[in-house]
Amino acid sequence: MPCFRCGARQTDPVRGASPWKRGVRADHQVLVCPDCQAARDWAADLDRCASCGSAALVCRLGEVECRDCGHTRDAVRDDPPLVRSGAAQADGLSEEVAAALSRVLRRGP
Repeated sequence: MPCFRCGARQTDPVRGASPWKRGVRADHQVLVCPDCQAARDWAADLDRCASCGSAALVCRLGEVECRDCGHTRDAVRDDPPLVRSGAAQADGLSEEVAAALSRVLRRGP
């Protein structure tokens, strides 16, 4: 899943906690890359908990849950996930997949 703001893709993680943050926007789980987190208030564009106002939401199994207060509600998903213009483009995706397969299968470039 790419960053919902800039479209950057996650790379293979290193050991330890991921620098990517997750949140919910329009009842869809989204990721925010470290660069977008540093650029400005990255949580301003995310959904908030109706009970406590926190942006620490997760969406799973058709529900949105607040990680701060535990409030849950049904996720309403009539539209596809909201991604900023240009971020959802698949430009270069096939090349990225081919390169990853080559690395995994130890083929030359």
